[in-house]
Amino acid sequence: QVQLVESGGGSVQAGGSLRLSCAASGFTSSSNRCMGWFRQAPGKEREGVAGIFIALGNQWYADSVKGRFTISQDNAKKTVYLQMNSLKPEDTAMYYCAAANPCRTFRLLAYEYNSWGQGTQVTVSS
Repeated sequence: QVQLVESGGGSVQAGGSLRLSCAASGFTSSSNRCMGWFRQAPGKEREGVAGIFIALGNQWYADSVKGRFTISQDNAKKTVYLQMNSLKPEDTAMYYCAAANPCRTFRLLAYEYNSWGQGTQVTVSS
């Protein structure tokens, strides 16, 4: 059974940084799996933030976070991270870790991801 557990959310002021972690378990293989970070603010649709292809490390980002957020992985720890710098109030949302197994696209399409974590809240104040 696949489990994704997020951590690292919190409250910061604009311009600050946070690092989110997603600990994954239950996968039998990582040869064709993507991991992604999505977020959802109150009253808004869930949007993709960043994704990574586990086998080769390919990364992709939403335009709104390019240059500020970085997705990375530690295969030994089976953990994916989202380093968020230069945070803005509009980054405030619940952040979710997700897995697409198998990975069919290098795009941030929520329906392609078949396992989800419970989310961690990020609040950025001005």
